[in-house]
Amino acid sequence: MTDPHEIANVCGIDGIRWMMEKTKNLPIDVYIMISSCVPATPFDESAYTLNSEDVEKCFKLDNTGRILGLAEMMNYPGVINGDPAVLAKIKITKDLGKRVDGHAPGLTGETLVKYISAGIESDHECSTLEEAIEKLEVAKKLNQEFYIMIREGTAAKNLEALAELMNKDEYKEYLCFATDDKHPEELYRYGHIDYIIRKAISLGVKPEDAYVTASYNTAKYFRLLDKVGSIEVGKNADLVLLDDIENCNIVEVYKKGKLMTDEVLNNWKPNVLDQDLDRKVRNSVHMKEVKSSDFYCKGIKKQVIGLVKGQIITKDCGNSSDYDIKNDIIKLVVIEPHKGTMHTGIAYLKGLGLKKGAIGTTVAHDSHYAIVAGTNDADIALAINSISKMKGGKIVVRDGKIIESLPLPIANLMTDEDPMKVIESMEKMKRATGITNDGIDPFMTLSFTSLAVIGDVRLLPGGVFDVKNWCFKK
Repeated sequence: MTDPHEIANVCGIDGIRWMMEKTKNLPIDVYIMISSCVPATPFDESAYTLNSEDVEKCFKLDNTGRILGLAEMMNYPGVINGDPAVLAKIKITKDLGKRVDGHAPGLTGETLVKYISAGIESDHECSTLEEAIEKLEVAKKLNQEFYIMIREGTAAKNLEALAELMNKDEYKEYLCFATDDKHPEELYRYGHIDYIIRKAISLGVKPEDAYVTASYNTAKYFRLLDKVGSIEVGKNADLVLLDDIENCNIVEVYKKGKLMTDEVLNNWKPNVLDQDLDRKVRNSVHMKEVKSSDFYCKGIKKQVIGLVKGQIITKDCGNSSDYDIKNDIIKLVVIEPHKGTMHTGIAYLKGLGLKKGAIGTTVAHDSHYAIVAGTNDADIALAINSISKMKGGKIVVRDGKIIESLPLPIANLMTDEDPMKVIESMEKMKRATGITNDGIDPFMTLSFTSLAVIGDVRLLPGGVFDVKNWCFKK
């Protein structure tokens, strides 16, 4: 189940169409949740906006049952305050009998009641057991079905905090698993949902409960039980055979009853896309050249955004008027890359662990700005200019030289390069950063520092954003 809001922020409805076309008729079922927040907040500068009429159009893009609902409603202030445009998207979805996913980090009390009462049916942002239980209890009092998606991704790891839910009979049928952003090299090395199953069992969850959470509960939540979720006559024979239930060691995979062998997969015909659509998606970056002097601000107090290991939240760490490498304070720059405005936000970043050079990416949730963290202005400028020439991507620079890079020419988010080459490149880049801070993944952590719907403070092209008070900081 995917929310294509990354590509929707960059390419609008065309981006969702591209995803739908690229993922049809594959040996894996890719279901779509229509993006609810493009942009994520009214303060963002995404390339496109999807209003309620656009959402309605998106639901009509497919008639094969692959669109399952409305993706995470990140604009929780809009829901709580009864924004008509936000509520219209929820109503359209409910009228179609489809699910509405939520996004409610830290919401509690009456605000949580208002949020769930509006028709929200899930949340994947819980980081404590108490937070998850409160949400489930509120939904129960409202006589409303509500699921907690237990997230274990690259930057956000919540399984250890929430695993106990699967041991509680009153809650375990309302749980499923999610990764919500995971690097390809981790998928290859450790696995996806199978990794979460293994870890859940190692944390004391009964194997049967871990597997039900991963399969039956998920199919039930997304209203797919007529097709998948259990082994019964009349359902799709989408099966995995294991030789070790606790280690979730997969021996064979069947798709609609057919054994998926290397030969079958290697000979699978790829989807052919409309050339105009493909061309639109591959031409998303429009940036001007920058100079190191564009980022000079020595002596001027700037916000310090603090990272939290193992999480994607941030904290307010006061101000700084210059780099302080010894105390892990470096510079953070965010630039609007799609419309050519070059609007730029500058702050300082604490906790990344970068000692030399700069690292950058155009995978920067959710509007996908060009975002660079560095130890000096010259390397920051080089990283930004190099990313622009690549038409998007990830990069490591040091002492005026490009050390490693990965072009991402598809909507400045993706590549159709061989997956193993991508994995190799990502591993090289992470090593090249020299970052060894515990619980900090260099590029994944960096990519969330511009996400204005979670954390205490974020950086947008318009400046430092106060998430709790829902406004730019003065």
